[in-house]
Amino acid sequence: MKSYYVYILASKRNGILYIGVTSNLIKRVYEHKNVLVDGFSRKYKTKLLVYYEETTSIESAILREKQMKKWKREWKINHIEEINSNWKDLYKDLI
Repeated sequence: MKSYYVYILASKRNGILYIGVTSNLIKRVYEHKNVLVDGFSRKYKTKLLVYYEETTSIESAILREKQMKKWKREWKINHIEEINSNWKDLYKDLI
């Protein structure tokens, strides 16, 4: 069964946040970290994977991404800190 991910990248603790969706989390975060794609992440240097969720449905992943993007910044930060209180780069655990 295929997996899909909603993820949050940060520039630093309590810094700029980027929320995205992908079917290949390791590859996508690698692209962000190595500035291989133009856009928001390149401009704001969001390279720390601080949160992610996995699902088996692309529809639910996209819906979740849209929900999270509508959240107030404070809610996003609280959500990250519930799971990752030290803002550890979770990418290192994936590879």
